[in-house]
Amino acid sequence: MSQLHATRKMFLDALSGLSDAQWRFKPSPDRWSIAECAEHVALTEDFIFQRVQQLLKSPAQPDRKAAREDQAIYQEGVDRTRKRQVSEPALLPKGRWASPEQVAAYFRQRRDRAISYVETTQDPLRIHFDRPGPEALDAYQWLVRLAAHTERHVAQIEEIKSDARFPKR
Repeated sequence: MSQLHATRKMFLDALSGLSDAQWRFKPSPDRWSIAECAEHVALTEDFIFQRVQQLLKSPAQPDRKAAREDQAIYQEGVDRTRKRQVSEPALLPKGRWASPEQVAAYFRQRRDRAISYVETTQDPLRIHFDRPGPEALDAYQWLVRLAAHTERHVAQIEEIKSDARFPKR
């Protein structure tokens, strides 16, 4: 819960006060702008929340335990030393939001939904898994991954802001 709240604040703070030039600045043609990072983060909120809901419809496995610790899942998620490609086409940025305020409002609504769900759920998150084998995540760990994913991209946004060519306004 604390990670969901903390990364919510981190993300919204990272978008606050950006000019249009800063919002759209790309450090290089093959790197995302803050606008593209933010869009991807916002879309991932829905994707992962829906994933958790789908996992809860899968057969429960009460005798099974997650092979990896939650903290390891989180650290893996925030680790920017390993570059990743978006595997889900629906999560690729396409310019859906014109401003930081618009994407922030969408993200805030989705993250607040996830936080409310975690605060109130009685769903057995620890006994529903996404696949067989040692790499499986339980539904709870997908929520851990949600927070980690946000932190990962906040770090990416901060990298963009630290580029020497990043617009002053």
